[in-house]
Amino acid sequence: MKLSTKGKYGVRALFEIARNYGKGPLSIKEIVERQRISLSYLEQILHKLGKAGIIESVRGPHGGYVLARKPADLTIGDVVRALEGPIALSHCLEPGEDGNCYQADDCVARMVWAKVGEKIEAALDSITFDQLLRQPLREREHLLTRKKAAAAGKGAC
Repeated sequence: MKLSTKGKYGVRALFEIARNYGKGPLSIKEIVERQRISLSYLEQILHKLGKAGIIESVRGPHGGYVLARKPADLTIGDVVRALEGPIALSHCLEPGEDGNCYQADDCVARMVWAKVGEKIEAALDSITFDQLLRQPLREREHLLTRKKAAAAGKGAC
């Protein structure tokens, strides 16, 4: 399983909005500047997150985006599912797809991927944005160092 940039950028954008929780809306411009995400791509991501009920948009001169729930009630899994769809490690595990396989009820590979997928989903659902916000500053500095390396051409998360 490989998470697309949509999922990765969505988590990063939501982290910025969560950092601003209780302080009012965060403008899309601020998210773009802090996370270096293309404006047009970020607009698409935020639109999907809004449709999923994860964020709300606030109009006006001091408008922007706010979380629709408390950071403690919002998980990484919520964001990934909203942007990527169901977490399925094999096409046969996607909703409605098991009818296309004659071995669906007796396939050992399907059973393995289903168990692994359940563990991944549980892990993503166990991480809240509140937990991310409370990470020690030392861990955040490590992440910033990785961002600088990424900007130097070593890839980005």
